[in-house]
Amino acid sequence: MALRLGSRGSALALAQATYVRERLEGVGEEVEVITIRTSGDERPGGAAAPENDDKARFVKEIEEALLREEIDLAVHSAKDVPSLLPDGLAIVGVPQRVDPRDALCGAASVDALAEGAVVGTASLRRRAQLLAVRPDLDVREARGNVDTRLRRLAEGGYGALVLAAAGLARLGRQEGEPISEETMTPAPGQGCLALEARAEDAVATGLAARLTDHDALVALTAERALVEGLAATCHTPVGAHARLRGDRLVLDAFAGMPDGSEWIRDSATGDARDPAALGRAVTERMLAAGARELLGAAERSVAR
Repeated sequence: MALRLGSRGSALALAQATYVRERLEGVGEEVEVITIRTSGDERPGGAAAPENDDKARFVKEIEEALLREEIDLAVHSAKDVPSLLPDGLAIVGVPQRVDPRDALCGAASVDALAEGAVVGTASLRRRAQLLAVRPDLDVREARGNVDTRLRRLAEGGYGALVLAAAGLARLGRQEGEPISEETMTPAPGQGCLALEARAEDAVATGLAARLTDHDALVALTAERALVEGLAATCHTPVGAHARLRGDRLVLDAFAGMPDGSEWIRDSATGDARDPAALGRAVTERMLAAGARELLGAAERSVAR
């Protein structure tokens, strides 16, 4: 019987599901990809929901299909998965991470943008960090899938766009110059895939484990611990990026106002054998520096 792999139906989601399917077939499994329409897909013209929308919209219906045993394994963009999962479900695999950075399309660098340039993004996190370093920029909301946004860029609708380097790579697009993590801390989980299954499903869990990359799993664990500790929501601009340095793990974090007027950055190093502990430690440092109050103000500003 074929393993049933659940995925959203967007071009990017299907590219990710195809990658996982091919890896599973490489270890001798027969795989059927089942596409599931999620609440995040229910947007005018089929546009994907922006990063600051409720993350659960991207995964809710897929998780319900898992719980109903209609699929065996789900493929998500890790940055779309809320920190708290439904009872009975677990992230059981994290394949090798691709470039976690954001990418600037239409200009060589953030510094190279003309004064007052119009920059498109659907992300509060990206908006906050762009305006933190370049308050002169005119940052506007960019809707639609990757192809739609790039077409609007080519037509002159924006001077530049910020997109995930990982998404561009998975779609085979050559556009975009990576933005350094020092300038723009990536979204937690960006560049990672999260494989989700029923916790008691030993077969799916075992197969997902065979696809798991140790470094990606360690980094994602630290980043998700930070998100949970900060109680970050879809309306709070938060970045987190972890990477291994031998047996040590470095975690960078960002929290800020959407208009770039205030922000907190932090970085700490911990034992790679306990990535969640590092995530919690950076959380405490961020909270001590005023992150709770800052993120509360950010959420209120978005609600207005």
